Amino acid sequence: MKYAIDAQKLTKKFKNNIAVNGIDLKVAEGSIYGFLGPNGAGKSTTVKMLITLQTPTTGDAKILGKSITKDADDVRLTIGAALQEASLDNMQTGRELLRTQGALYGLSSAEINSRISELESLIDIGSALDDLIKTYSGGMKRRVDLAAALIHNPSVLFLDEPTNGLDPASRNKIWTEIKKLNSDFGMTIFLTTQYLEEADELADIIGIINNGKIVAEDSPANLKMQIGSDVIIIELKSVLKDVKKLEKISGVTSVKSQGNSLSIYAKNGGAVISSVVSTLHDLNATIVNVEIRKPTLDDVFLKVTGEA
Repeated sequence: MKYAIDAQKLTKKFKNNIAVNGIDLKVAEGSIYGFLGPNGAGKSTTVKMLITLQTPTTGDAKILGKSITKDADDVRLTIGAALQEASLDNMQTGRELLRTQGALYGLSSAEINSRISELESLIDIGSALDDLIKTYSGGMKRRVDLAAALIHNPSVLFLDEPTNGLDPASRNKIWTEIKKLNSDFGMTIFLTTQYLEEADELADIIGIINNGKIVAEDSPANLKMQIGSDVIIIELKSVLKDVKKLEKISGVTSVKSQGNSLSIYAKNGGAVISSVVSTLHDLNATIVNVEIRKPTLDDVFLKVTGEA
């Protein structure tokens, strides 16, 4: 298997803080890799190292065989990146921004015009492409920034929370375009997101980082299978401090407590629910709501990071 991204022992330290702690990461060519983690877990720092904006403290990574530490210039020519904060000049029009970006990558005027025509369906802002960027909505800015990352037709695209703050309709359109870039052009996409349903929808493989380390990595389906068959969600009137008795119930594999909410993992939720309710009654806990469902990526995330 050929890897578009191959990171080994990648580490980044800021004084006494280890933001990324010796991670190994392999992303197959032509795949979509979803990168998840709580705030401050090391997601953005990892991306900034991979796109050569930050230098690793130790370790290295190769993008299509080029080292991010030794061949940074070559790496930049083969990748595109749309980060959380769009770096846009408000006094340019959208078209001027794209033309400037294309020129920086050495494209001819004819090539730039051709690429802008191809990307107009992604931008989807009509005549506003010739308006000043300062007049754009947040969603329009995100789409133009994505188009700028694609102007030179990169082989590997890094998207750092590309739909953050967008309305559902705009988010779905970006999802469609991401799928198209991957399926129609074979583009490798490295996607960080806070929307777990986005990773579930788009990613072939998901990696979850916590405290600077990869704590889980697999396909969305396999990650959910590792949870167990059922999840019992119980909302209580107040916080339950001791969950040990619940963990001892036959058939219960684990219990996670988040505020007034309990997530109880069991191979057969229906078979253990009565024992769970009875145990909570013995603990003088007042039940507000009970739900049994199949595991989601939210459950995986909670289990491996301890955060909802």
